[in-house]
Amino acid sequence: MNVNKKVRVHSWLIVILAVFALRLPFLNEAVQGDDPYYLYGAEHALIDPLHPASARYIFQGDLVDMRGHPHPPLNSWILAAPLAALGDVREAPFHIGYILWSLIAALAAWSLARRFCDRPLLATLLFIAVPAFVINGTSLEADLPFLALWMLAVAMLVKGVDENSRWPLAISALSGALAGIAAYQAILLTPILAIYVWRKRPTAIGPWLAIFAAPVTISAWQLFELATRGALPIAMLAGYMKTYSLQTGSNKLHSAAALVAHAGWILSPLIVVFWRGPRWRWIAAVAAAAAAAIYDPNPLFWFSIGCGVLLLCSCIRSDFLGAWIAIFFGASAFLFFAGSARYLLPMAAPVAILAARHVNSRVLAAGFCLQVALALALAMVNFEHWNAYRSFAASLGPEVREHRTWINAEWGLRFYLEAEGALPIPKDPPLRPGDIIVSSDLAYPLPVHAPLAPVATMEIRPRIPLRIISLDGRSAYSVASARGLLPFEISSATIDRVRAEIVVERKPELTWIDPKDPRAAAQIVSGMYPDGWISRQATVLLKRPPGEAKLVATIYIQDIAPARRVSISADGQTVADQIFPAPGLYTMSAAVSGSSSDVTVTLNVDKTFSTATDKRELGVVVAGIGFK
Repeated sequence: MNVNKKVRVHSWLIVILAVFALRLPFLNEAVQGDDPYYLYGAEHALIDPLHPASARYIFQGDLVDMRGHPHPPLNSWILAAPLAALGDVREAPFHIGYILWSLIAALAAWSLARRFCDRPLLATLLFIAVPAFVINGTSLEADLPFLALWMLAVAMLVKGVDENSRWPLAISALSGALAGIAAYQAILLTPILAIYVWRKRPTAIGPWLAIFAAPVTISAWQLFELATRGALPIAMLAGYMKTYSLQTGSNKLHSAAALVAHAGWILSPLIVVFWRGPRWRWIAAVAAAAAAAIYDPNPLFWFSIGCGVLLLCSCIRSDFLGAWIAIFFGASAFLFFAGSARYLLPMAAPVAILAARHVNSRVLAAGFCLQVALALALAMVNFEHWNAYRSFAASLGPEVREHRTWINAEWGLRFYLEAEGALPIPKDPPLRPGDIIVSSDLAYPLPVHAPLAPVATMEIRPRIPLRIISLDGRSAYSVASARGLLPFEISSATIDRVRAEIVVERKPELTWIDPKDPRAAAQIVSGMYPDGWISRQATVLLKRPPGEAKLVATIYIQDIAPARRVSISADGQTVADQIFPAPGLYTMSAAVSGSSSDVTVTLNVDKTFSTATDKRELGVVVAGIGFK
């Protein structure tokens, strides 16, 4: 074996061992984040293998179609394989299988580093120590499969062009095609790889064909879904983006700012500070940090913005790696709305390679150690967060089997409670005494109008004083928001409060309900909001007064409201049904017979609407309803 081959084998072994060292401690990581939605697609793939994206599920109270999910179906197909083999979701075997994607990404990074710098092993170790690679590599989301396929597509195209070899180009095309059905941002492979082909072999046909694999595959999948299911997934995605106001200007600005902050932590700031480069980048970094301090004086925020600008300016160069970073970061700032740290993983490898070129080896080694320490600490906090949901759901197993149970939360808590037999809560659920509602203060709970008694509670507060998500919303590690744009928090704050509560029998005390009166909340069963708006159907519970009294409802039909017909029922019997000719203030009244001490009253409207700023299903405004 020659010296070069020995060095190559030794480097591979080190990289492989490093990947396993990062992944093995987290094999029992709980299902987390968006994992459950990909698993819904995997379950559907076992029924309809060609259409895993046809899965439908409740999301934040609405029934949604997975064809409108931000990721095409590859990850659901991947998850379907172990699901079919094991018959159920078992965390450790699933995570063992996902180590393959980490290995592919790491070895592809080494292949690229060997061609673009003289310290490829150090560059690769920096890549696998990127915090987002360590943290998100323990999930079952699409990030790692997409990253691995992206990296393999780039590495094989570079190899094929440099060596004038066809089989690497074929692998690159296949990887790009698979990346296209893993994530829509795979289309960015085309302009990035086009730069390399143009500079190296502009007249060769094979490389030019290979770089278009991702957009061609995405287009083919869209047309296949249109032909077989009657809708374009990209059109459904655009519809959901509009419905949930995800692509608003404020979201875009917060996302772009968060991505700059995350860029400052792709590598340790120690490496960024000692990066050799032009002095003007320091001027840009200081100016950006000063502007960030005006927006948010938190030192971690303006320091992260300064480091992010410093790193991005250090990567500005005319070679392929500089173009890769510039194209991907620019497109990410324009396309994405959440500003998550994991979105920048496809540009982490060229950043690490450039650092290996321009930073002193001792600084790189020290930075690597700091980077690994931070990444592992954040990964441990992440582990404790999701594991707490799993433990809480398991503790509620007996109650779930004894009572109808609703899940008022998303993410891993939802997954594990569903495994116990609970149901995701829809908007305006048909609650009855004895039902249990499990709610999370963090995981997108819906408002519940029912008298509740506590069953169990839990506060999630990991011991390590770092947070990538918490109730105060300061960290933008996963989602940027107006509340905070920090890459992570240095804090011991509570991540979440989870509680199980049982619906108790209502004892109405009010004969008249004003929706704005806090006392009325206990008697609002469903469909009525505190500002007076009702959805298509609203139900309240009223105390029947002694003697004779009429049921009266005062409603206001706004100019923009299409509703014209309103009906009222009492204890299931329609007592009033009226059509109104135009918007305005109206009073409906009806006699209600019966001898029970309380009456269940329901209002129905014929049409509802929503606005760009208010996504609720809105009918009419109720100023008051009750007996007079």
